[in-house]
Amino acid sequence: YGQDRDEPLWLGTVKSNIGHTQAAAGVAGVMKMVLAMRRGVLPRTLHVDAPSSHVDWSAGAVELLTEARDWPTTGRPRRAGVSSFGISGTNAHVVLEEAPAPVAEEPTTATESGSASDTGVVPWVLSARSAESLAAQAGRLASFVAAQPELSPADIGYSLVTTRTPLDHRAVVLGTDRTELLAALRNVTPDADAIGDPRLGVLFTGQGAQRLGMGRELYGAYPVFARAWDEVCAELDGLLPRPLTEVVWGGEEDLLDQTQYAQAALFALEVALYRLVESHGVAPEVLLGHSIGEVTAAYLAGVWSLADAARLVAARGRLMQALPTGGVMVSVRAPEDE
Repeated sequence: YGQDRDEPLWLGTVKSNIGHTQAAAGVAGVMKMVLAMRRGVLPRTLHVDAPSSHVDWSAGAVELLTEARDWPTTGRPRRAGVSSFGISGTNAHVVLEEAPAPVAEEPTTATESGSASDTGVVPWVLSARSAESLAAQAGRLASFVAAQPELSPADIGYSLVTTRTPLDHRAVVLGTDRTELLAALRNVTPDADAIGDPRLGVLFTGQGAQRLGMGRELYGAYPVFARAWDEVCAELDGLLPRPLTEVVWGGEEDLLDQTQYAQAALFALEVALYRLVESHGVAPEVLLGHSIGEVTAAYLAGVWSLADAARLVAARGRLMQALPTGGVMVSVRAPEDE
């Protein structure tokens, strides 16, 4: 390491700080060098009076770290070698390299009116130990937000859900801007209706809910939604006359309204929506569905594989598409034997 260098290789040891670490030899050295990289400082080695006479220091450009030294950036990653000399005589060596600097994101700011901009509906989550405390907290939050119009509703919602302890009494207010959210906070009162059964159920809708462009903004905003959408479309595209994304995000509304595409599109959207909500830790106990939504519920509940569900969705849509126009639907309530 000391050969062909303009600058010396600086040598130090963590053993001077904490002594021999036996089975952990090397681990402390790795930790020390990671911290040194983060802080841009090479820490000095303690208790050094003179270099060892048993080493030929003239054979290479290696010097002891008798004093702390700055470790500036030079256009290349910081690198360090860590040697571990175990008490049993086992030697190990690892080269560490500084991780790439994270790409700085453009800061987001609230709009002049303090609205949620294009983030859509924003939830503000409140919790307390009693219904009275919950209402009082809603009042305090309303006063705080009203006095600071520059705050972003989305930022407030993020802080409420990530930095506050979830207590037994909870409320969620929804709004697209600060005006709606402040009005909703005033409805949080000690005698507000409470949800008696905390179990969560998810209902998937049937044909008729499709619309052009559905899911496109979510696809661009959430990678987990995009992965799920792509996964479902990959199974369906070989079973449909045209790629599903091309139909859903195209400009032909009549084409999307065809049963073979409408049902496939709703299945893909519902699966991707569920995966997105699931990624945020939501775990329903019951899945329900109407019409094609039943297929979605069954797939997400683990009744069958994605490949089998896709074949059923495509076949169901194709068969219904083949029916003559002008028919009617009948709903019959009767036992199975009737």
